[in-house]
Amino acid sequence: MAQQRNQSDSEKLSCSICLDLLKDPVSTSCGHDYCMDCIKTHWDGEDGKRIYSCPQCRKTFTPRPVLEKHVLLADLVEELKKTRLQAAAAEDDDDLCYAGPGDVSCDSCTGRKLKAFKSCLFCLVSFCEQHLQPHYQSPAFKKHQLVEPSKNLQENICSRHDEVMKIFCLTDQQLICSLCSLDEHKGHESVSAAAERKKKQKELEVSRLNVQQRIQDRQKDVKMLQQELEDIRVCADRTVEDNEKMFSEMIQLIHNRQRDVEQQIRSQQKTEESRVKELQEKLEQEIRDLKRKDAELKQLSDTPDHSQFLHNYPSVSALSESKPSSSIDIRNLRHFEDVTAAVKELRDHLQNILRDTWTNISLAITEVDVLLSEPQPKTRDGFLKYSREITLDPTTAHSFLLLSEGNRKVTFMGQDQHYPDHQERFTVWFQVLSKESLTGRCYWEVEWRGGHIEVSVAKKNICRKGNSKECRFGCNDKSWSLICSTNRYIFWYNNIITTVSGPESSRIGVYLDHRAVWTLQPAGKSEVRGTKTTTMMHINTNVNVECSQQHL
Repeated sequence: MAQQRNQSDSEKLSCSICLDLLKDPVSTSCGHDYCMDCIKTHWDGEDGKRIYSCPQCRKTFTPRPVLEKHVLLADLVEELKKTRLQAAAAEDDDDLCYAGPGDVSCDSCTGRKLKAFKSCLFCLVSFCEQHLQPHYQSPAFKKHQLVEPSKNLQENICSRHDEVMKIFCLTDQQLICSLCSLDEHKGHESVSAAAERKKKQKELEVSRLNVQQRIQDRQKDVKMLQQELEDIRVCADRTVEDNEKMFSEMIQLIHNRQRDVEQQIRSQQKTEESRVKELQEKLEQEIRDLKRKDAELKQLSDTPDHSQFLHNYPSVSALSESKPSSSIDIRNLRHFEDVTAAVKELRDHLQNILRDTWTNISLAITEVDVLLSEPQPKTRDGFLKYSREITLDPTTAHSFLLLSEGNRKVTFMGQDQHYPDHQERFTVWFQVLSKESLTGRCYWEVEWRGGHIEVSVAKKNICRKGNSKECRFGCNDKSWSLICSTNRYIFWYNNIITTVSGPESSRIGVYLDHRAVWTLQPAGKSEVRGTKTTTMMHINTNVNVECSQQHL
């Protein structure tokens, strides 16, 4: 509380011009207090106007007021100074008053030194608040420059002449004293240290502005990365949730099919068992009948009376002449083995589908874009780092196109090649897609010859049937196409045609980056840039040949 009260008193007893404690305080008729030297200097600047004003309330005085020292204020200021000194003396063990390791100590203190309050660049000495008072009170120290306490004051002393170095040698780019300028630096270009400081200060401000701009740029980058982290987390969580749902649906679908198959098997089992049991009961009844007949025949055979035997023989022998039942042919039945074979075939088919699609899923996961990615390649060697082998898909090829050399070459034949019907096949435009779906950064090269070809990139869901623009490469927002001819290149996207310049070449390099510029480059030559794409969907490479006997 005492410290806050002293601080409040200091504010009340401070000059509003120099912002320090009042020195020789005077008061104007408007009631504001100033140092005598401060207000005189202020009014000296207004001599030409012949109107003098108060720096605080702007009240004007004519003529210039005659000022006299305000004795009461002067006494209050002295009392406040004594209070400060007493407070400093009462805090002997306080680190804020006494110099400790790493602190700048007062050079005027004897015994235990106080912490320095200011350093004087003219005296090259550091003072505590008590020993600094002469600099505030005596006009002799008025031109001395006070700075925050510094341990490096002695660095301003010339080691040869023991004099303050106030001159900067431009020739040797170092501080020197006045004797140095007459000695080993004689004839060198030099300026005052203050002038050089002013110049360097301007350069420093420019550097600071550059650094501050870089800080702002990096802070924006950090915010972007923070947002990117949040987007990655949200997207990953949503994707995991969606995939968990879809996998659960697929598992549930398989479980449902398993239950259906099991029910059908059990139903068929009951039918077959019922049929077998019915036949079994018939056979068992027949066995019982035959045993009864056998007993009657045996009884007749055991009859001792010849007359009785002959009398009963016709009726009993008729029983043995009954038509025998057909025998049961027990074959090596397979029962439900065909069902097991069919389910095994389904399992193998699913395994093949999972194996084929897992590559695309894995690539889609590992090729997630980030903000701070590698720089875009500029040379062919740089592009080749992202090289991909492309094969064409026969199920998508128009029937006039012939695929050969392991489906890596396509030739326009001009007649039907009698391909089987397929829902993925282009029916009107002479176009073909690749088998591979491309993600991330990819590069491949196309060799061609003939009048002209089209090298294209399209989204997987491009339309295949009919002659509409939705099926034609370059005529929609699902595909990009470069028409290559012997004397020019034409870029085509969303039915907008742009002529691009480039050297004639029989080899075209295609570089694909989902979040960068789609580039088509004659291999080994300068690049030909196309449109900017931002799609993150699966993209297939496409080759479109429209000239007879041309190949890629």
